[in-house]
Amino acid sequence: MSDTPSSGSSVTLKAVRQVFPGGVVAVESIDLEVAAGEFLAILGPSGCGKSTLLRIIAGLDRPTSGEVTIRRPGASRFEIAYVFQDAHLLPWRTVLSNAALPLELQGVDAATRHEAAAAALVKVGLGDALARYPAQLSGGMRMRVSLARAMVTNPTLLLLDEPFAALDEITRQRLDEQLRELWQARNMTVIFVTHSTSEAVFLAERAVVLSKRPGRIVVDRAVELPAERSGELRATPEFARETRFVYEALEKGEA
Repeated sequence: MSDTPSSGSSVTLKAVRQVFPGGVVAVESIDLEVAAGEFLAILGPSGCGKSTLLRIIAGLDRPTSGEVTIRRPGASRFEIAYVFQDAHLLPWRTVLSNAALPLELQGVDAATRHEAAAAALVKVGLGDALARYPAQLSGGMRMRVSLARAMVTNPTLLLLDEPFAALDEITRQRLDEQLRELWQARNMTVIFVTHSTSEAVFLAERAVVLSKRPGRIVVDRAVELPAERSGELRATPEFARETRFVYEALEKGEA
């Protein structure tokens, strides 16, 4: 990560519990501190409450009990962006108009929002696709538009719920590399939900593993890899060691 001051938000969860109708406990007694500017990966078995936890952090759902606090250092305002597994692009809008949508909803004038959206699309490698429509894009390109749309508001907290899970391995790895570069450039806080141990280890500075439902934290570990990570890192013994540790934690969570 760069040495420039963090523009990210810190996140604190205290005794967070979520119970769904019918008495199903999704997450139980979650205590978690995420530092401003940190990249955190959350892993766990299917149905363990990863997405539930992310929605609670985003404010999309309210926990049954417990507290969630989000703070931005040196400022009172924070901006949260959320990227879902599906790109959710509007088919009748161009790539540029899709990426500009959050600013349009905030009342930003057309020239300003289109300029910001174009800049965000350039950063995800879509500077030559501004006038295309979603149906003209590959799955990987649609996810890049979704990522640009999330970045256009300069979020202090970026939440991602398995955004690359449906993509082929090569596209997924390229987008992982691009996302990490964006994080390093922006110094925002990122919380990334994934099933993939290798994706978590490549992307994150820290990995949290949840148990099967009700989700509880079973492992909270710093990823011991260099700050600068290229595709070649995946072939190193250090990467294999970290991936193995997280995988064993997942097995523990399944038990």
